[in-house]
Amino acid sequence: MSVLHPTTLRAELDRVTDHWTPRVIGRVNDQYVKVAKLLGEFVWHAHDDEDEMFLVVSGDLRIQIEGEQDVRVGPGEFFVVPRGVRHNPVAEQEVEIVLVETVTTAHTGDVVVEGTVPIDRQVGSFDATP
Repeated sequence: MSVLHPTTLRAELDRVTDHWTPRVIGRVNDQYVKVAKLLGEFVWHAHDDEDEMFLVVSGDLRIQIEGEQDVRVGPGEFFVVPRGVRHNPVAEQEVEIVLVETVTTAHTGDVVVEGTVPIDRQVGSFDATP
């Protein structure tokens, strides 16, 4: 991937075929920029050492937060889940998002389930060399 041209979010989102399967499309220092499509309920989890940013491109995302009211995030809005906070993303209809996460962030945080996507699969053909 050349660093000398812009990335088109629409084109990158169109390449996503499976729900809950993030794809790395960029790197900023020690942060990955990822795109994903969500549908249904994910899994309760936490990231003990990393914050996680959800930027909604289309659709409406509900993020359940343990012990708190649900957070609703609409198109053009973002929400940062602080490190250590148990949360569960829910998409009643398909939601397209951009995630910004530290390169060490595990997909399902402190739990591993059938749908957990390892980081090497998220990176795919992206050249993550700094």
